[in-house]
Amino acid sequence: MNRFSAILLVCILATASVFAAGQQEASQKPIEINFSSVSVPGDAHTEAMTVFKNELERLSDGTMIVNVYHSGQLYSQEGEQSAVRQGTVDMVYTSAPWLAEFIPYLSMFSAVYTFQGYDHMTSVLNGEIGQKIFDDVVASQGIRPLAAYYLGTRQLNLVEKVGPVRTPEDMAGVKLRTPGSPSWLALGKALGGNPTPMAFNEVYMGLKTGAVEGQDNPLATDKNAKFYEVTKYIVLTNHVVDSTWPTINEKKWQSFTDQQKAWVMEAIDTSRAFCDTRNIETEEGILDFFRGEGMIIIEDPDIPAFAEYARNSYLTESKDISKDWDMDLYDKVQSLVR
Repeated sequence: MNRFSAILLVCILATASVFAAGQQEASQKPIEINFSSVSVPGDAHTEAMTVFKNELERLSDGTMIVNVYHSGQLYSQEGEQSAVRQGTVDMVYTSAPWLAEFIPYLSMFSAVYTFQGYDHMTSVLNGEIGQKIFDDVVASQGIRPLAAYYLGTRQLNLVEKVGPVRTPEDMAGVKLRTPGSPSWLALGKALGGNPTPMAFNEVYMGLKTGAVEGQDNPLATDKNAKFYEVTKYIVLTNHVVDSTWPTINEKKWQSFTDQQKAWVMEAIDTSRAFCDTRNIETEEGILDFFRGEGMIIIEDPDIPAFAEYARNSYLTESKDISKDWDMDLYDKVQSLVR
């Protein structure tokens, strides 16, 4: 080998070494997951985002990183639902009412009094039935729910002008804030109110100005969003045992290896346990907080009357929603009441 050939060989080897090093560095670059929510600090499912982040980063030894964006930093509640489908954000919280517009039978899982308590809800949605639902969402929407977290049990929360409510007839004409999807509007009607679409981040001011006269959320959300500052009544209707579903863009999911998927699911299980436990514990003692803030708690609403009114509402004024319910599946859900 002459001197020129030797120099050329050294250059080629050096270039190959640099290229290989670059490839190795690129392959070691952490996978980033952007997780967006409109939920506020203090909400258990907001804190669960950080639990998920910490656990996944620990399990993956830092090869997977979660960037948490809460309080609507990136999108409105409506906007993030579209964003996760488009892949402009990797993960959001979604739920049956948001998905029922595209998979109509899911509206029955957000209907009032479908679930009879936490154990009933979680055994359904985190079991065989839930897996079927999640598979249907993947096939239809290109997004993958990973679990159902307990969001809390939804109660009515009303301004002073409305007065005490104990029956659905007492809700006649009340401007009840709901999100804008058809399933949410049907829920507002099922409670006897006049559903008024409004983004979550506008609700506090809406209640303060009278643009809406009531809203429904789990009690922890009422506290963390400070709705008690602009309302007077909480009515313990227990009308929806609510859940929220951490959901990932399907293309993002399929880009993971089997090991990475296993890490994600283990981190989801850890954060679900955190969220569920926190909300259950919060609900056990939170009413005293509201009483201390001067709120009136209506503990004896006529729940059978609300349930009957809701049933009739879904079958009549919201029959465009209930006509798509899978009643065999609904009956199976009801058979799982513990």
